[in-house]
Amino acid sequence: MQLRIPSVLSRNQLDAVRRLLAEASFVDGKLSAGIAAKRVKNNEELDKHAKQLDVLNNLVMSSLVQHPVYRAGALPLHVAAPYYARYTPGMSYGDHLDDPIMGTDGVLYRSDVAITIFLNEPDQYDGGELVIRASFGTHEVKLPAGDAVMYPSSSLHRVNPVVRGERLVAVTWVQSLIRDPAQRELLYTLNQAREKLLLSAPDTEETAQVNGAYMNLIRMWSDI
Repeated sequence: MQLRIPSVLSRNQLDAVRRLLAEASFVDGKLSAGIAAKRVKNNEELDKHAKQLDVLNNLVMSSLVQHPVYRAGALPLHVAAPYYARYTPGMSYGDHLDDPIMGTDGVLYRSDVAITIFLNEPDQYDGGELVIRASFGTHEVKLPAGDAVMYPSSSLHRVNPVVRGERLVAVTWVQSLIRDPAQRELLYTLNQAREKLLLSAPDTEETAQVNGAYMNLIRMWSDI
């Protein structure tokens, strides 16, 4: 399942994020890549020791984790601190799969869901589309600043070469309560119907049945 998450960041938040990134130091993105990814990764990432990192994470992650589409679609158990990536002309990230297990300092998590948050407007750069290849087809994604896309980390994906301007994104990964992506998609669809029923007909038997089915499926399928 691929989901667009609209308006993760407001205009003021985006301005603050871009100011912080403009002041920060970036390093070769290959430093955070595994053996296979190093061959196809050509970008820059915010230095993990950058003094701006804590403020950036507070701005970006506090908005993401409260977003209802994120919460319903990812059903998060653990979310990682994001990477901040910059692509300038000639940079790209070839076809790759995300590492299945991520984390440092003894805190490991399974990467079930990948999320890219777009930090600048699509007319500020040419190229740089995120191309996701999955069971639901191949899709090019290039969203307005502040929007995000969420998709299974098991999907083969790439970033097309940037030919003009600068592409800025934040990328993070989630370990979901629900390991199986097909089950997550079913639960997301069921929850959409459930929430509408809870608003429009909260006291009916049908609403109680749908609500109960949703909760018991999470109980049945949850990975904890």
